[in-house]
Amino acid sequence: MPKTKSRTPASGRVRIIPLGGLGEIGKNATVIQTDRDLILVDAGVKFPEEEMHGVDLVIPDFSYLISQRARLRGIVLTHSHEDHIGGLPYLLQQLGTRVPVFGTRLTLGMVTGKLKERRVLQFADLSPIEPGTDLALGKLSIQFIPVGHSIPDAVALAIRTPCGTIVHSGDFKLGHPGESEHDALRDHFARIGQSGVLVLLSECVGVERPGRTPPESIVVAALEHVMQAAPGRVIVSTFASNIGRLNQIIEIAGRLGRRVTIAGRSMENNVRVAGELGFLPSSSEVLVSTEAARSFLPNQIVYLVTGSQGEPTAALARIAANDHPHIRIVPGDTVIVSASPIPGNEEAFAQTIDNLFRRGARVVYKAISPDIHVSGHASRDELGELIQTVRPRFCVPLHGEYRMLVLYRDLAIAEGIPPGNVLLADNGDVLEFTATSARKDGSVPAGSVLVDGLTVGGVTQVVLRDRGHLAEDGILIATVLIDRTTGELIREPEIVSRGFVDDTGADVLADARRQIKTALKRARAPEPEYGFLIEKIKETLGQLVYRKTRKRPMILPLVTEV
Repeated sequence: MPKTKSRTPASGRVRIIPLGGLGEIGKNATVIQTDRDLILVDAGVKFPEEEMHGVDLVIPDFSYLISQRARLRGIVLTHSHEDHIGGLPYLLQQLGTRVPVFGTRLTLGMVTGKLKERRVLQFADLSPIEPGTDLALGKLSIQFIPVGHSIPDAVALAIRTPCGTIVHSGDFKLGHPGESEHDALRDHFARIGQSGVLVLLSECVGVERPGRTPPESIVVAALEHVMQAAPGRVIVSTFASNIGRLNQIIEIAGRLGRRVTIAGRSMENNVRVAGELGFLPSSSEVLVSTEAARSFLPNQIVYLVTGSQGEPTAALARIAANDHPHIRIVPGDTVIVSASPIPGNEEAFAQTIDNLFRRGARVVYKAISPDIHVSGHASRDELGELIQTVRPRFCVPLHGEYRMLVLYRDLAIAEGIPPGNVLLADNGDVLEFTATSARKDGSVPAGSVLVDGLTVGGVTQVVLRDRGHLAEDGILIATVLIDRTTGELIREPEIVSRGFVDDTGADVLADARRQIKTALKRARAPEPEYGFLIEKIKETLGQLVYRKTRKRPMILPLVTEV
């Protein structure tokens, strides 16, 4: 594909360049550029696929943005979900200079912790913006429009450029006509539409879903019904970033006379930040520590836990495997999973649910209780209504897998947008607009950059790190053979050591075999989750070897199911 030259759009033209989020779910990042000014809307991450061994995160290729840093007037964030803000620390690290970052209070509150953890806070000039206000960045003027989503303080953007207004929907849902939130938001978009809209950049994740996304009120009713009927403890898992849902659960627990304790670092951090900013007003009265929770009767406690996607190291998977340090399933427990599996997570999600049932829990999830979770994204009718309300000259679908982009194009055409005015793009495509025209004008580097915790991209660095690790501390290969149907060990674990030299080596390896047997026996569950077993072996071996030798060999678990 041809690459753009290092030129900028002529006066009276504006470029839209998606660096991520097209043909995929995640790593949303879009450049808006005039002849002198450039902004980035969102800087998200995507979580690695199963075959990306050793990869922690996937971020966009920001090389074009870095090459244009002299024109970068600011980074504008629509809300605080990982697929919109998770790449920001890595981008700031690559830019290496102080950059203005704009977002609502909750969004910047969530961002601050991430920047501190990555030690790049000094590169961000964080400026909170109240929804409904305007911001001037060079020739660009941006209005922040409050929208409904699964996290508070989400916004859409009306970006006024020299050749017309660009509406960026962010992640949103309009709701139902007659509701005050819907009618106010529709009126707001209608006023923008009356002034003329050049381009609508719309998310399209929910385009396959007919009708409108159900309101959060049905989730509240469903959660309260299940929690009220629960005879013992209630364990609820949802997205750690779904602050609205967390608030609902805390408020319901308070009404039912229950206390809430939280298990999962990301959820603890999010609840703390949201509470400090006033988005969880009831938390101080209802939340109790894990230690304090032990003093309450089972029917007086609710556990809020991470792991609603079946992530092998998150709290819910560890509970399902009987491996959590504080929570063991007992008769009478009710587990609520208030989330839907993201594409690609279905197998891990199903295995976690199965193992919870096998532990004796009553499990309530969307497949058997549809009202226990609703999406934060607009469904087909709402997407169509936004097109009708804004009446843009051009439409560009963002934030969706390729089939969703195509279905959105069909929807926009059905809503009266001329077929030639709906542009399907790939990551890196340069879309250039005048007041009356649109065209693709080449492309810029775009794609996926892999983050493994120590390095951002650069396969050579990963290889060097591994070689250094092997040279210094060696490698341990642990081979485990288990019964697929029962989860039982079929034979003794085998451990092979290379480059791991120590006088106590034989004793360490014998202890390691015993520790693995004990750990896997305690965590045993039918239909064992492969990722969990791998992580459990690495954790057990790593702790034992370091305690006895102060070495950190590379640990390679090999699990075979028969």
